[in-house]
Amino acid sequence: MQRTNTGEYYLSQTGEEKVRAFIPAPLPPVPPVEMEPKLVNALADTMLALGRLNSLRIAPDYGLFLYQYVRKEAVLSSKIEGTQSTLADLLAHEDSDIPGVPLDDVVEVSNYMAAMEYGRKRVMEDGFPISSRLMREIHKVLLASGRGSDKNPGEFKRSQNWLGGTRPGNAHFVPTPPHETARCIGELEKFIHDDQTGLHTLLKAGLVHVQFETIHPFLDGNGRIGRMLVPLMLMQEGILDEPTLYLSLFLKEYRSEYYAHLQAVRETGNWESWLLFFLDGVRLVALDAVHAADSLQEIYQKDRQRLVESGKNSKVVMQVHECMMIRQAANPKRISEQTGLSMPSVMRGLRTLMEMAIVEETTGRQRNTRYKYTETCALLATEIGNFSQESS
Repeated sequence: MQRTNTGEYYLSQTGEEKVRAFIPAPLPPVPPVEMEPKLVNALADTMLALGRLNSLRIAPDYGLFLYQYVRKEAVLSSKIEGTQSTLADLLAHEDSDIPGVPLDDVVEVSNYMAAMEYGRKRVMEDGFPISSRLMREIHKVLLASGRGSDKNPGEFKRSQNWLGGTRPGNAHFVPTPPHETARCIGELEKFIHDDQTGLHTLLKAGLVHVQFETIHPFLDGNGRIGRMLVPLMLMQEGILDEPTLYLSLFLKEYRSEYYAHLQAVRETGNWESWLLFFLDGVRLVALDAVHAADSLQEIYQKDRQRLVESGKNSKVVMQVHECMMIRQAANPKRISEQTGLSMPSVMRGLRTLMEMAIVEETTGRQRNTRYKYTETCALLATEIGNFSQESS
């Protein structure tokens, strides 16, 4: 659907250059979102997928899955913003064993996890509403250290930002000017809590994501905050119990289509096309997470069974195996601290797991060694979604 009143341009100043900054019209769209059959069916299919995702919480190893999957999302979401850190780098950082990559990259990923957990606790435990204040609180955690810590963490922009291009004058898009940012976010907050829109929460989350990205209220970290808002809204409305829905895998794979949809909304008001794309992404990442959880469970059960059948399932070996299941990668000292086993016992357990090709040493050193759970780390490290299988 073509809409004429999608927003307006304002002549803003950035340094010595004048630019046309975009101020979006408040939500909901006018005229309202057209609930055509294709959109209704997509919404129903997506809610079924979210139901399957939420049902993972009753699985015996759900805590392990959540611990590991949030780290995968932190890495992918940060990679969209340009970091080079890998899942292995993050796990090493958590063991205080800094790898040979820029420390800022790993800190940025670690901060993402802290910000997501902060948002989850505020919404689910404190009952705090998703609001301008919460966005700024999460942003403060996200940019607490490392790159971006000099970009006014927890504060809306006071200077004009821009997206793409080499300078403001040739930017691909110039977001809302600073003096309009607080007002636009305030209007967005009202929409989030408006129960009279008649829109399903999932559709509202899709609209909110685009509006937030269009306003781009912070100097840095907007993409990560914008992606966090989706699971936070679904948790606030009881659709999800935990932040297990992560769009980064889908958006990284379909990045050009994503940006094209954002721009189409701004230029023509084609919210319906965006919502179909958004729902497809939510459905696919939900099913991909279910697939990953099932695969992890199968690997753990298979390896436990192999240890039992080989007669190598001593108490020490099983404790070390359980620790590696939880951490995915660790050094012997960390395993000893977590299990209470002596270092010689830990090394005996690791040697057994290496003989069974369950774990492998990753440094090639004789001292200061590190080990990873071979099959599960490979599964979690993939940056390509299981989308082709899930969409059929």
